Amino acid sequence: MNDIRIERWAHTLVHYCLYLKPGDILAIQATPLATPLIEAVYREALRVGAQPIPLIELEELTQILLREGSDSQLTTLSPVTLMMAEKATARLNISSSNNPKALSTVPPARSAKRQQASRSIASTFRQREQAGEFRWCGTLYPTTGYAQEANMSLKEFEEFVFDVCFLNDPDPIARWKELAGRQQRYVDWLVGKKQVHVLGEGTDLRLSIADRIFINSDGKRNFPSGEFFTGPIENSANGVIQFDVPATYGGRSVEGVRLVFQEGKVVEASARQGNDYLQQMLNMDDGARYLGEFAFGINKGVTQATKQILFDEKMGGTIHMALGASYPETGGLNKSALHWDMVCDLRTSGEVWIDDTLFLKDGQILI
Repeated sequence: MNDIRIERWAHTLVHYCLYLKPGDILAIQATPLATPLIEAVYREALRVGAQPIPLIELEELTQILLREGSDSQLTTLSPVTLMMAEKATARLNISSSNNPKALSTVPPARSAKRQQASRSIASTFRQREQAGEFRWCGTLYPTTGYAQEANMSLKEFEEFVFDVCFLNDPDPIARWKELAGRQQRYVDWLVGKKQVHVLGEGTDLRLSIADRIFINSDGKRNFPSGEFFTGPIENSANGVIQFDVPATYGGRSVEGVRLVFQEGKVVEASARQGNDYLQQMLNMDDGARYLGEFAFGINKGVTQATKQILFDEKMGGTIHMALGASYPETGGLNKSALHWDMVCDLRTSGEVWIDDTLFLKDGQILI
């Protein structure tokens, strides 16, 4: 794409999301399909005096490894990846797959083995981030594969991405700062609150957020964003919840997920489609059956499911929860190789009560 909005995208990523400065080492991870954005980010990073390091990936190689590699090869991490985890001061991941379903026939146990081996890398990045030595951002470049998943033409999907990223505006950064301020008001109101009660079709779930911290996700780490999230008390979830938005993970789409919680743990789980895969992921490790995240989505530009969680979890009028790992900055303690976000659509019928206050009704925040 030769489009001024690509330049705005790169400028926003470099100056707002990653706020690069002279001397920063920026790892850029993407496939060749994202070349226009890679080039624009590379050029903008050079202008600010940073050192961009492109790590261009051929997604077919991941397929070959997962299908044909030995257990030793699956669990051996690239020395380049290890070095970047220790040395990079910023990382930009540009999702840019031509075939999002490419890994859907890989045995889940093999994918899980690779994920578990990567936990040490994730831990290194997280520790350095908490120490103020590292920052990251993830975005998604429109491809034919993603467009097909979203039931759109490529042109329609491109326009959708530009719109939800505020890239049609001459000053996207100003729009993101405006959204950040609006979300911060909600985050401030939630300080000190204790109980959440979610009601909807097939849903009656209670959980505790006592002494946990809500994070204002304002486009700096997820681009686009439009959510605020926390880590619920690990043993607090009780009741049932129905997720009718397709939940995609590891290239597989699971639909009609229903989870029953007792003292924080999933004790019953089913799905209309992909039930076997759901059960395997729940058994990945001890933390996979507990919640690591509870969040509200408020990006009104996302009006339909795309099967890309970067967008779907931000859908205005929804909540989402993640099975598995918590984000430590929320106070969450759950540990797992899994972090699987699932979206509950409350736009037409649903309520979220915070303590004794009706916080959200039929997709509208009321405070």
